[in-house]
Amino acid sequence: MSDAYDLVVIGGGPAGYVAAIRAAQLGMKTACVEGRGKLGGTCLNVGCIPSKALLQSSHHLEMAEKEFAHHGIQVSGVKADLKTMMGRKEKVVEDLTGGIEFLMKKNKIDYIKGWGKIEAVGKVSVKPLDGKGKAQTLETANILIATGSEVTPLPGVEIDEKQIVSSTGALSLPKVPKTMAVIGAGVIGLELGSVWRRLGAEVTVIEFLDFVLPGMDGEVQKNVQRILKKQGMNFKMKTKVTGAKAAKTGVTLTMEPRDGGDAETLKVDTVLVAIGRRPFTDGLGAKEAGVEMTDRGFIPVDADFQTNVEGIYAIGDVIGGAMLAHKAEDEGVVCAEIMAGQTGHIDYDAIPGIVYTHPEIASVGKTEEQLKEAGVAYKSGKFPFTANSRARCNADSDGFVKILADAATDKVLGCHIVGPQAGDLIQEVVNVMEFGGSAEDIGRICHGHPGLPESVKEAALNVDGRAIHI
Repeated sequence: MSDAYDLVVIGGGPAGYVAAIRAAQLGMKTACVEGRGKLGGTCLNVGCIPSKALLQSSHHLEMAEKEFAHHGIQVSGVKADLKTMMGRKEKVVEDLTGGIEFLMKKNKIDYIKGWGKIEAVGKVSVKPLDGKGKAQTLETANILIATGSEVTPLPGVEIDEKQIVSSTGALSLPKVPKTMAVIGAGVIGLELGSVWRRLGAEVTVIEFLDFVLPGMDGEVQKNVQRILKKQGMNFKMKTKVTGAKAAKTGVTLTMEPRDGGDAETLKVDTVLVAIGRRPFTDGLGAKEAGVEMTDRGFIPVDADFQTNVEGIYAIGDVIGGAMLAHKAEDEGVVCAEIMAGQTGHIDYDAIPGIVYTHPEIASVGKTEEQLKEAGVAYKSGKFPFTANSRARCNADSDGFVKILADAATDKVLGCHIVGPQAGDLIQEVVNVMEFGGSAEDIGRICHGHPGLPESVKEAALNVDGRAIHI
């Protein structure tokens, strides 16, 4: 193995492995250093992928229990086989991590298992995974930091991954708890809370803010909370968790009203801490190498993803913004292309965010609140899935599509969907936004009938007050 590279990528998650592959495609001799021992990062190993596998399995269970009878399908004695469910999840992860390792070989990238550390500009040391043996030194023209993020801890609540768990522990619980408290009503909290509620746990979501899904459109927030509450999820909003005490009989949370009032306690079997994620840079050596960091640990970069130190770049969760795998992948591609002398650009207003609860939630561009705050004159068009033929046929008609367009130019500024397959439906609007298209453009496109995408068309037509089916 050569120790002289054009690029050494530290981190093998969606940002890092994609950047490495694109760099190799462009003729750069590339190495990718990963300390987990498996490629794919948090997303593939303990995040996006295993959670979606469990969401799918638990959704099937709930459908069999509660929905099949409406379709004339009589079933009885339905129960969850958690061991098989978890085994399926692990197999999905294993297959996909193996697939990425194959891609590294295919693209002739040196995949090095170990803990990477920046020793100086152009020099990365790699400590073996087991901590034994001599560190390997890699000489390189460029270094790319793609180390991702880790769970944000909550003061007074110590995670043991048994009774008090992070998202990692919540993906591998050995049995279904009777009661679960989820601290944080963001994407991770609502998704994993949905999994365990479907499997039989009584789930209470505790949130410091007044609303779920911080950062999303206000109308989406209200509708999602209402729908999830109807499904059986409990919510304690405007509540601050001050401590947690674990015992053999369960975990006792202490809480207090955010705006003042008497403290209270809640005893549950399991607590999931899901208050967000923070950049992972422990032991990286970036600061010692002169790389600037914010007080929250993020790494500022310029338009080319270069840090303040020439030859050291950063992408993905460590640079802030939306902590999304697809955003990180796009940054990896563009960064590699820039290093190779090409040009690249990302429109951060056209990156979708998706929540895989049921119904799904998807958003792209600006929210109504953001447009109002910025003083932008806009028009809104909305269409409910209750008026969509396919949604009614599927008995899956909760939610709506909302499109926001510039009042003067009709350019699409944002789209927010609560409903069936929202994560797929949003892509049409993302594509139109990337091409600078208008609501009129979407409304003039022929959509197949009966289909869920017709709701997107109708919402676009309704921007101008001319939806057909409402």
